[in-house]
Order: sequence, then structure tokens, then C-alpha cells
Amino acid sequence: MSPQPILLQVVIRQRRLHRYGMFQAAYKEAAKQISPELTRTAPSRAQLHRWTSGELKRLPYTDHCRVLEAMFPEWTADELFAPCPPHVLADEPAAHTPSDERADLESTADRVGPNPYADVTAVFPTRAEFSFAHPPHALLDGASSIRAAGLSLNMLCQQYPDQRLYRLIEGGTALQALFLDPEGEAIRAREREEGYSDNHLTTLTRLNIEVLTRLRKRLSPEAQDRLSVAVYDETIRFNITLINDRLCVMQPYLPSARGVDSPTFLAERNATGTGLYETFEEIFDALWERGRTV
Repeated sequence: MSPQPILLQVVIRQRRLHRYGMFQAAYKEAAKQISPELTRTAPSRAQLHRWTSGELKRLPYTDHCRVLEAMFPEWTADELFAPCPPHVLADEPAAHTPSDERADLESTADRVGPNPYADVTAVFPTRAEFSFAHPPHALLDGASSIRAAGLSLNMLCQQYPDQRLYRLIEGGTALQALFLDPEGEAIRAREREEGYSDNHLTTLTRLNIEVLTRLRKRLSPEAQDRLSVAVYDETIRFNITLINDRLCVMQPYLPSARGVDSPTFLAERNATGTGLYETFEEIFDALWERGRTV
């Protein structure tokens, strides 16, 4: 580790961006000015920690460096990831004290307002009740981006017509679908937990992956690039669907209970970056990075 903090850590602190949600919002705003495609390159919470810890052996990817230089135009990427110059440290004698942290918490509470549930806008006892209130076509029609991670992704593959999904993607929608690997150990563990002895979840997941891969073959070459399918083999904890970088549908997987019986939470991203949307977006991004493309 560097004998003194790196410059990036210090300037993030000086500009009051040390809370992850605030940094992420500033990063995406800077990225938008360079190219709209870069708004989805914001680092995860773990990546940001590595960036500011001084432990990186080389600079992050070029796109990350471009955005950071747009956020902090007085510094180059090389300078941002180098030890902080003494004169910059001298300018912030009390930049990060416990009293500042308490003030950050208080100001965050003021911005969030009287709602004690952050950005959660609705909770449903089961997935079935959620689907009745928010049918798939109401959620997905007209979406510009859909990111989904879970087990079999039935909402996309069984409850939303193929032809409708085809028109969405041909019309410009970007879809990332991350399934529990039907050849992996995690799905077999989940089948044992739910009491299946006939490979039910494995067969269903294979079928749903085939639904999307078959659909991809029918798409125009340009549209095919907008449909990404991947699998992961990890203990399943959540079904996450992110729509238009704004709406999050999250369902935890309960012990010994089918997914349809899971409670469902609806969160809408707020301007402060303090709610659950960012938490589950980060989980999705981490799972996707560890996944295997199909």
C-alpha cells in the first residue's frame, strides 16, 4: 500500500463524493458528457475501494480513466492514481473527521425526506401478487434496457411473448439475461432445497436459455449485439430485474420455498443514490462480471 493516500482518494473526499452513491452519480454524469454508452461503466463499490486503496498495479481501463479525467479535469489519470502531493493534503486538514461523517448522515436523511424506506416504493407478499399488480407487459413494453439475474428468469422467458421481446430488441432495447447455470452445482443444491427430485429447475432453465438463444438467431445482426445471455454458478440469493437504469424488481430466494412464493420489492432510483436500487445494481454487475457468456 502507498505510504500516503493516493490523489484520487483525497480529491474524492474533498469534493464530498466519498459516499458510494454520490460518487456513482457524479461518475455517470461525467460519463454522459463523453459518450452515453459510458454511463454503465461506473465501478462497483468493491472496484472503487480498490481504486482508492493504492493497491492497483496499473491504471484502470481506458474508459474509466477518461471519465475520471472528466470528473477531475485538473488532474491526469496517472496523477490521480499516484501518491497525493503534500500541498493537496495540506489543503484539507479536517476533510474527513467523525463529525463530518455524522453531518453526511444527517444531510442524507434531510434529502431523503420523511420516507423511512429509502427508494422502496412497494412490497408484495408473493411474486404472484406482484405479477398481478405489475404484469410483465406493463413493466417491459417500451423499455430501453433490461438487466435480469436470477434462476430461470420466467418473467422474461415464459410470461412475456417471444414476438414481443423480438420487437423490443429489434427496436433498440438492450437485454442482459443471467441464468443460474443448469450444468452447475448451485442449481442442483437449489433443487434439493426446494424438494425437486426430477431435475425440474435444471430442465426449465435449459429451456429458457434456449428461448433466448433461439430468439437471438432470428434477430438482425445489429440487434443480436443487444441481446446478451450468460450463466453463473453461485448460491442463489436474489432475482433482480433492472429496467431503464431506474426501476428495480428484487425477490429474495427463501429456504425451502418456491420462487413464486417469495416476497417482492419494488425500488425506484432516487437522485441521492442512497437507496436499494444502487445496492442491487451493484450485485447484478458483480454477478455479470463473474458469469460465463452463452
